[in-house]
Amino acid sequence: MKLCAFADEASPRLDGQIEALRRNGISLLEIRGVDGRNIKDLTPDDAKEVKKRLDDAGIAVWSVGSPMGKHSLAEDFAPHFDDFCRVTELAHILGASRIRMFSFYPAPGAEPERTREEAFARLRRFVEATPEDVILCHENEKEIYGEGIEACLSIHREFSSLRAVFDPANFVQCGVDTLAAWDALAPYVDYMHIKDALTDGTVVPAGKGDGNVAELIRRYAAKGGEVLTLEPHLTDFVGLGGLERGGVETRVGKYAYATNDEAFDAAVSALKAILNM
Repeated sequence: MKLCAFADEASPRLDGQIEALRRNGISLLEIRGVDGRNIKDLTPDDAKEVKKRLDDAGIAVWSVGSPMGKHSLAEDFAPHFDDFCRVTELAHILGASRIRMFSFYPAPGAEPERTREEAFARLRRFVEATPEDVILCHENEKEIYGEGIEACLSIHREFSSLRAVFDPANFVQCGVDTLAAWDALAPYVDYMHIKDALTDGTVVPAGKGDGNVAELIRRYAAKGGEVLTLEPHLTDFVGLGGLERGGVETRVGKYAYATNDEAFDAAVSALKAILNM
């Protein structure tokens, strides 16, 4: 297995992220926050400088962990689509082969069929604008259209080029059995996010929750999967509030850490313990 990580959970600064990755022997980054800014807000020149700094440290960008699709269907799509087009340009500059994205928040009071139609119309724009050398990957996420098994299946059946990022904790937080989700979505899974949670929604280190993480990794490896991206969510890191609708909702529970670096290292250790079982 090749380990990757959202290193902005260790530090908002790129230098701190590089230090955390090297300290833990990880050479792949799913880039999301850079020096306090979301990846979508970087300029091409910013991205070139980030690429140089990562290259000098021996770290490659595996995926752009974009917020594309974490957007209400009630809002104007045009500015969001402009952001998506910029993200595809940044992915090329950074050498990323993948872009992580989502399938939109339903408009308040919208009928399910209308939500599906509008989400698909916007997803189609994303798919059509994605360069051929980049794989667009949909992540299951609470409260978006694609939060459950059937909705995720409908997305992948409609868009054959769109792959899946499988996030166990997100399924747990939506009340979805992760093994049932895997059985349904395995043919579409490109890679996994390693994040675990209890049924009450509390995020915990991998293997300590109800996500069946060890069994999912076994199944993922059996189908030829290679990359696991750590997304610990074990502390209130810079940018977390922007990832949760309505503000910070993630609960850490009994696993409390003094610093973001300590939480990040603990998450890496928990995953490595599973891989060494």
